[in-house]
Amino acid sequence: MKSDIYASYRAFTDAYVPLNTIEWALFKNKLTLKRYKKGETIHYAGDICDTLLFIGSGLVRLYIIDENGKDHTWNICFNDENAQMLNLFVVDYDSFVNQTASQISFEVLEDCALLSLGYEEMQQMYRQLKKSERFGRLMAEMAYSYTHNLVIDRLTKSAKERYEILMSRTPALLEKVPQYHIASYLGITPQHLSRLRKNTALRDDEPM
Repeated sequence: MKSDIYASYRAFTDAYVPLNTIEWALFKNKLTLKRYKKGETIHYAGDICDTLLFIGSGLVRLYIIDENGKDHTWNICFNDENAQMLNLFVVDYDSFVNQTASQISFEVLEDCALLSLGYEEMQQMYRQLKKSERFGRLMAEMAYSYTHNLVIDRLTKSAKERYEILMSRTPALLEKVPQYHIASYLGITPQHLSRLRKNTALRDDEPM
């Protein structure tokens, strides 16, 4: 299992910035394997997010609590063939980059294994390995693109369209993640999500 997680991380980095054996060994040496159980909180809002966590297995939910105490799911992290970059990394990117207090908490939804890279270790990598700077820049660009499109989708797309996008990109999450978290992620009520799922099921059952 341990080797699989490292292999998964290397496959991801190589897809963007290929590393030779020595470069990968330097990077791998700075990673720490961590395991968490379902129900644990990895990180609390108000703390500084000082680690970048690559998810090898399991599920982690990133969420925000507003001033009225309402829970909003920001992202769901997992690692399978449908995962995008922002699904693979458990991090409050703004807090991590600027080393300021976080607004996001991390909750384990399913036992998980993570590879941790500390902020200071990343800064060392930037100084020691030119390719790591490029990798960091690409991550920043993808993080911005993700947030940009997320905000636009919530402002311009209907709940039905947002649900269909989720179904097309990450259908497994609909079975693994509690429905109230999915509803929160989509910005709708659990009742609305239930209706959308029912209507989709009825449509799929219609004869061709």
